Formats: sequence, structure tokens, C-alpha cells
Amino acid sequence: MSVQLVYETHSTSVDNEVGRATGWLGGTLSHTGREQARRLGERRRNDGIDLVVASDLNRAVETAGIAFDGSGIPVRLDWRLRECNYGSMNGMPRASLDAERRRRLDERFPGGESWRQAVERVVCALTEIAQERSGQRVLLIGHVATRWALDHTLLAMPLESLVDAPFEWREGWEYVLPGPASREC
Repeated sequence: MSVQLVYETHSTSVDNEVGRATGWLGGTLSHTGREQARRLGERRRNDGIDLVVASDLNRAVETAGIAFDGSGIPVRLDWRLRECNYGSMNGMPRASLDAERRRRLDERFPGGESWRQAVERVVCALTEIAQERSGQRVLLIGHVATRWALDHTLLAMPLESLVDAPFEWREGWEYVLPGPASREC
């Protein structure tokens, strides 16, 4: 059986508002982000969600906590849903990230990883979810790398086109994760 996946990006962070690319730094939700997380909970608490799996970076943890605290829906943290590790460039200005994005598709950020490596890491988490959660509805809270992994793996979108596309926020993306496949991670 397949898994119904709902993807939600973490809510707006202080870094988002000041134009900083947080990467593997924790980040903190802004006032706007806390309100977005509250609305996420209103939208999804009665949406048939069996499990929430969130990145372990603080901005995603905070989003999940505000949205689902007291709901009875279990929340699990998974480091593999983290954003791309920009290494020594974590916390760089957003404009610098935009200038580096295409180049870093296959070339690692200094002391970090490439976008392709980040996507592969997320795909390993998806493989585990498919094996453990067949027939369930799972909500993921992550980052750009999480969504790119979903679009690349489940919608066959080339990473080359995803890396060049502007980010467009919306209230969730829906995917179907096929049943368990044997994959080495």
C-alpha cells in the first residue's frame, strides 16, 4: 500500500524575514511564523494525519510543536529532513545562496554537502516512511531540500529545473509515496 504524504514547509523564521539562509543552523520562528504554525495546526489537526515527521532543526521543531501540541498526533523528529548543509556558509545572506544554488547542485558547499546529497538524504527518510507507514497519512515538516526530494523522486522533476525555480509558498503539497521498495541508504 502507498502512503499519503502531506508536505508543509517550516513556518517563517526570523532569518527568513531578514534574508538569511539558515541552512543547518537552528533558526527561530518570527511572530508571523508562530501565527502560520498555529494556522497549520488548525488546517491539519482533523485532516486524517497519523504521524507528523519534522526536521530536527529548531524552526521545524517549533512549527510542529505549535501546530500539533496537545493534538494526540505523534510527532517524530528526523535529521534527514534537514535543509541542505551549507557548511561554513550556513547563515549566509540569501542573495549569496541564490548566486551559489546552481553551482552547488553537485559541488559541495565548503564543509557541507551538495543539493543532490541533501536530496538523497531525504529520499532515505522517505524510503523508511514507505516501509513503516503503509496505508497511512503522514505530514512532513521540512525545508527546500525536503520538497525538492519529493518533487524529484515522486514527480520525476529534474533537480536542474528545481534548483532554478523560485520558491513559492503555499498551504501544503500532497504526494503519494508508493509502497515499500528495497533501497540501500
